[in-house]
Amino acid sequence: MSVSSGEFEALKERAAEAAEIMRVLGNANRLQLLCQIAQGERSVGELEEQLDIRQPALSQQLAELRKSGLVQTRRESRSILYSLGDGRARLLLEMLLVAFGIKTAATDAGREADPRRPAARQVGDAARFARLGK
Repeated sequence: MSVSSGEFEALKERAAEAAEIMRVLGNANRLQLLCQIAQGERSVGELEEQLDIRQPALSQQLAELRKSGLVQTRRESRSILYSLGDGRARLLLEMLLVAFGIKTAATDAGREADPRRPAARQVGDAARFARLGK
């Protein structure tokens, strides 16, 4: 994949925004929360049970994810349900899956990833996948 200097210039102009999202994803608890929420709406109680993250840490991490726009909430009766926010959250999680060899771009086409595939090739796939997500 080739990237034009204009694309890098555009990214440079949004470097602060990109760095903030990377900071949010740089916390293991927040990343685990996003992985759970990406599988479907979750209540605070479900997240606490599934991830063994206790209050107030859970509330603090969810607040960071909300603030960044990576998750959104809706109220149902007395419960607050969390779901992925804008499309960036899912795209970033999918790129991480590709970067760590858990998924390949070909998996989206209905084919399973080949675990024998060399890691260097999978990293290249992450870059191609990122371009497809635009």
